[in-house]
Amino acid sequence: GFPRGTTAALEGAPSSGRSALAARLLAVATRRGLGALIGAELFLPALAAAGVRLERLLCIPLTDPVGVARAADIVLRSGAFGVVVIPALPSGRGTGSATWTRLASLTHRANALLVALGSELSSELRYFASVHVETAFERVRWNGAAGHLCELAGYDIRATVRKHKRSAPGASAVITCAPFEDRPTLVAVRERDLAAPSVHHRSAVNH
Repeated sequence: GFPRGTTAALEGAPSSGRSALAARLLAVATRRGLGALIGAELFLPALAAAGVRLERLLCIPLTDPVGVARAADIVLRSGAFGVVVIPALPSGRGTGSATWTRLASLTHRANALLVALGSELSSELRYFASVHVETAFERVRWNGAAGHLCELAGYDIRATVRKHKRSAPGASAVITCAPFEDRPTLVAVRERDLAAPSVHHRSAVNH
């Protein structure tokens, strides 16, 4: 669903799943080629657990939006990277329409995928993005009895296509996410649908 040669925007609240989608895209890119992570705060052990080959991932730690835009320009011009992940740049001098025009053109010429992650997208990014996906929590699962000693067993996110230049928007998918650290055996999983206040109980076998 993410065509090559285009810019994709993943929008959602922190921990709503946008990083999980970006990790999946980087995992695909680094199977046979290279990926780049510029200025986006993604946890490297989590990326490795998601299947990203870290030896094929270029990481450039930057916080200045203009610096991120310049680094993305250089990386895309090289033509060596299949997926480039950056933060959603705010609207401003050096990160406005001219910047996104240039990055979109370089992405097309490199036949790459430029992925921008953010809680809120600028009007320029909304315009230039060929694909706009919004992520949100669907439900969360806890392991163990209620209280401060229970632990997160996983959660589901819903990814909804808000814009797609090659197909109609509105399609959505539910993606299940699980912690990547070693966990004890699931005892009694409690599932909570965030759209409703009720709590459902499942046995570890059914889960």
